[in-house]
Amino acid sequence: MRIDKFLKNSRIIKRRTVAKEACEQGRITVNGKAAKPGLDLKLGDEIFIQFGNGSLKVEVAALLESCRKEDAPSMYKVIE
Repeated sequence: MRIDKFLKNSRIIKRRTVAKEACEQGRITVNGKAAKPGLDLKLGDEIFIQFGNGSLKVEVAALLESCRKEDAPSMYKVIE
């Protein structure tokens, strides 16, 4: 699954276009490397997201093509 789609489906970032822009601006890294919007994720990958006033580090726990709002947090585990 593409990283921009994962961020949208997991509800970490609200819109896929916003996730794409964050990748293009270098604010998202996967396993320590800068992520492009089309990067394919695998289970266990670590994603670091730099927001305007904070950051979030998560581990990919599930790759669901579609999920309900209540199930979205099961797609990742917060590390920091």
